[in-house]
Amino acid sequence: MKNITRREFIKNAALGLAALGVLPYENVFAAGAADADLVVYGKIFTAEGNHLVEAFAVKDGTYVYAGDRRGAEAFIQRGRTEVVDYTGKGLVMPGCGNGHAHYSIGHGIPKVGMIVDFDDTPQKFLQEIVPAAVQKARANGAKAIFGFGWQLLKFENDMPTRQQLDAICSDIPIYFADDEGHKGLVNTICLVNAGIMSADGKVLKKEKDIRGGEIVIGEDGTPSGYLKEQAGTYTRSFLDNDNLFSVQLAKENMRDIEAHLLSEGYTMYLDGWGNYFYNDNFYQAAQQMDKEGNMHFVLGTTYEIESWMDIDKSLEKAVEVQKYSSAHVKPNWIKLFMDGTPESGTGFIDPVYRDGHQGIANWTEEEVTAITRKANEKGLIMHIHAMGNMAVNRVVNAYIKGGKDEMRNTIVHLRNVNTEDYQRMAAHNIYATEGMLWHHNDDEQQEAMRKLFQGEMALKGYPLKSFFDNGVNVSAHSDFPALSHSPDDPFGIMEIVLTGVYHVEKAKPWWTEELLTREQALNALTINVAKQMFLEEERGSIKPGKYADFLLVNKDVLTCPVTEIHTAKPAATYFEGKKVFSLDK
Repeated sequence: MKNITRREFIKNAALGLAALGVLPYENVFAAGAADADLVVYGKIFTAEGNHLVEAFAVKDGTYVYAGDRRGAEAFIQRGRTEVVDYTGKGLVMPGCGNGHAHYSIGHGIPKVGMIVDFDDTPQKFLQEIVPAAVQKARANGAKAIFGFGWQLLKFENDMPTRQQLDAICSDIPIYFADDEGHKGLVNTICLVNAGIMSADGKVLKKEKDIRGGEIVIGEDGTPSGYLKEQAGTYTRSFLDNDNLFSVQLAKENMRDIEAHLLSEGYTMYLDGWGNYFYNDNFYQAAQQMDKEGNMHFVLGTTYEIESWMDIDKSLEKAVEVQKYSSAHVKPNWIKLFMDGTPESGTGFIDPVYRDGHQGIANWTEEEVTAITRKANEKGLIMHIHAMGNMAVNRVVNAYIKGGKDEMRNTIVHLRNVNTEDYQRMAAHNIYATEGMLWHHNDDEQQEAMRKLFQGEMALKGYPLKSFFDNGVNVSAHSDFPALSHSPDDPFGIMEIVLTGVYHVEKAKPWWTEELLTREQALNALTINVAKQMFLEEERGSIKPGKYADFLLVNKDVLTCPVTEIHTAKPAATYFEGKKVFSLDK
């Protein structure tokens, strides 16, 4: 009989058990017989069919084995292989993904302007925040004053006006976005630069003159300085964006983004607005960082096209920014806003709001169909913000008519979905990227929903389980920093979708029939994001042949009390087999 090594015996025995159906083949397969650089023991959730294994081995940044502890021992070479025994310390799992976030602006805005906290009042805004922003701008020689974060429910009955902002600063354009990023407050010179008013006070554009948006008119018949939806994006495009957000600042921003991501356990994310400052600087900074060997996550980027833009020129620009593609930078998506947000009355819904209006629809179905067809033909994937049920329905129709099923065109946020659209999404490979962290409402918000919406719309919000039940790939997002009072980290998000409650609130669970299991939540945070980003053959699960992106979580979120999940944190984050974050440091 031929002599075989202990490693060969273990491997052959495992493969034999797999052939008999005793063990899943993928969980015992050893990709080659090379000694490993790293072996990890513990309770390991693979995100491959919800399997749990006891160990895995890593060689040259990729998994070469995943299975039982004895099998992994064959990959250990004394003095060479690092061994991490995480048994009994928590859970080992794939690195998480964030299917839609705005870390680019979330970390960029504090560098260029000011953040308004969730609880700040209009009075504090005018008396402290705006003056501080003006002082900062003047000290830095800035040509624009920028801010983010004011909360509509706190401001709507005492909305600051352009005249009040003028009294603080009238010679530098001021733009402050709300916490959703869908509304803006501006001073007069900002409106003048955008051609909404003339310097002598003549009104040039008002109300719905900017497509997809609203210029709110004050009691004096002139723009009040409050802009909704695309009226805000249009006005913001006239800021001095190249100076506001330079390539150098964007590179500094990228380093902050990476530190944030890795500390929370994210190793891949799709940025929801790569051209937020209407230039290529974010793309350039990402590519430079990657080519320097300093990027330890995978970044997808979207190029946003607004309804007031020239479509064909914008599509050409979206194709052009693909020149910034690199190993870890994927600028492959087109972003559109179909509507606003139902909570603020700009989501496109049916039945209509109690006051009789239906919301704002930025695009016709025919336009989205044509854009989708052109984008998919150019190899670009659609990524459309749609929150109201009629907005979702319009996008589904357009994807079916104009899109290619294999392109995984995606709908983002989906606050309300018509029942029949779930099956249509599944049939045409339309993906959902859902704000699972929003599956809660405190008692005050729940009451506000009942006053705003009619019928079931008042009792329902962001669906989750229905996507799984209908075979739709649903990935998690945090939309950071939008609605920044909700958690950004994977485990804070996970607890919400299991309980329907955000732990800091005193509230009744929200829409409990749509809550998820722990395994579903983890899949939405890992392998499903990888699928959304076309990375599932490389990342998103623990499987031989894939890159070794994984977390050592300091709590077993599969078995711990559900109300403790939000306390879990990555003790360490690994990217391509290397430790890139440690909670101890």
